[in-house]
Amino acid sequence: MQKILIFGNAAAGKSTLAKKIAAKQGLAHLDLDTLAWLATSPPQRKCLSDSTIEIDTFTQQHENWVIEGCYSDLLELLINNSATDHVNKKAFANEIIYLDITINTCITHAENRPWEAHKYPSKKAQDDNLAMLIDWIKAYDTRTDTFSKLAHQQLYTRFVGKKKTITTHNK
Repeated sequence: MQKILIFGNAAAGKSTLAKKIAAKQGLAHLDLDTLAWLATSPPQRKCLSDSTIEIDTFTQQHENWVIEGCYSDLLELLINNSATDHVNKKAFANEIIYLDITINTCITHAENRPWEAHKYPSKKAQDDNLAMLIDWIKAYDTRTDTFSKLAHQQLYTRFVGKKKTITTHNK
């Protein structure tokens, strides 16, 4: 069984890598952006319990999957922190990939990304959000929230299983 988590900064290439892996290995793909937010303006996070239900539904419907996002609180639900923890083992990831890509590379990705129709009603709406996204990307190293480099490093360190850090972007 393949159960892979991919995480890192905004615009690090998580979705691109997840789509490649999903296509190559025949895995179901879940972008956590699609279930982490309420449809409000400005966007607000869903409560953790609602997102948890959606993640549980996805992992129950798919034996093999790749899940990606920057949400350490949601990703934490899918990692087995101990070799003796066997509760709901079916939902645990057996591999994680941490995209520890430079901030400058993430900014370049954000500036050049195609329209993400699952996130924005138009390319213009996406572009209107670019300045905020770049500020968000720049704060990755200094934030201490669930989206931060610190939270990602802690998640990586605690994971028991196959893990890999990628520090360069390959097309």
